[in-house]
Amino acid sequence: MPSLALKLRERARVTRAAEKAQPDAGEQAFLQQLGERVRIARARAGVTRKGLAQDSGVSERYLAQLESGQGNISILLLQKVAVALNLRLGHLFDEQSPQSVELALIQQFLQRLPPQRLAQVRAELMRDFGSSTAQRRKRVALIGLRGAGKSTLGARLAKELGVPFIELDREIEREAGTSLSEIFLLYGQAGYRRYERRSLEKILDKHHRCVLATGGSIVSEPGTYDLLLSSCFTVWLKALPEEHMARVIAQGDTRPMAGNAEAMADLQRILDGRDTLYRQADAVVDTGGRRVEQSFRQLKKIFVKEERT
Repeated sequence: MPSLALKLRERARVTRAAEKAQPDAGEQAFLQQLGERVRIARARAGVTRKGLAQDSGVSERYLAQLESGQGNISILLLQKVAVALNLRLGHLFDEQSPQSVELALIQQFLQRLPPQRLAQVRAELMRDFGSSTAQRRKRVALIGLRGAGKSTLGARLAKELGVPFIELDREIEREAGTSLSEIFLLYGQAGYRRYERRSLEKILDKHHRCVLATGGSIVSEPGTYDLLLSSCFTVWLKALPEEHMARVIAQGDTRPMAGNAEAMADLQRILDGRDTLYRQADAVVDTGGRRVEQSFRQLKKIFVKEERT
């Protein structure tokens, strides 16, 4: 039989091991921050937790723990989550790659600014160092969630201006040679993003004047969204979550919310997660509570106003 001293030493060892396994205050704060970044990235991408679990191969239970700040997730599982969200793993850890002194100083300056000033700074940088407004105005890009009216209003605006109307999703399907649902099934979110970027680049290379209707989640892919902002005059078509939902259902398409009992809450989270991104557009048209003709007059008025400046 083990002696009492051996039993006490073993109990002490187990206790120390258990205490060591528990994160301290600093580690817990890191886990909370990490979970929040994953949650925000998922909301901006418009992916449910179940969808992310399928894309990443990581269980919903792990994802729930991770987003709640209780994650004790291995680096390999975390890498799968980052890949499924089309992010660098370093983005989740906020790691800094070696940068020039000037770029590092600029980044430090921007980090000191309040969040509401960042959109203004970006607009001023675009004005001073990007393509001129007159040049970007030749291409009009409509952004916003599904059901905002991008296809309907975009087609009418293109006819009014006498330029081609292009739906980015249709170009993505043409590029991939299959439907969007098959793209997601075969290649996941990351594969869709690659086709999205490639299709946008081809459109910009081919069309110097056009009206472009984009997918609702394009704003959550930084590189692609920056390309859109720097090359097109962007207009955010916005509406309330209930209107987005009703319009999509009226079109006979319930796929985005199929099997999801919390569809409206998910939609609200997506809107909240993308709000600051959508607000980087050059103009905003609120289609909420308006008939198509009313929304089109507002869109046309904004565009004509810009044309005359």
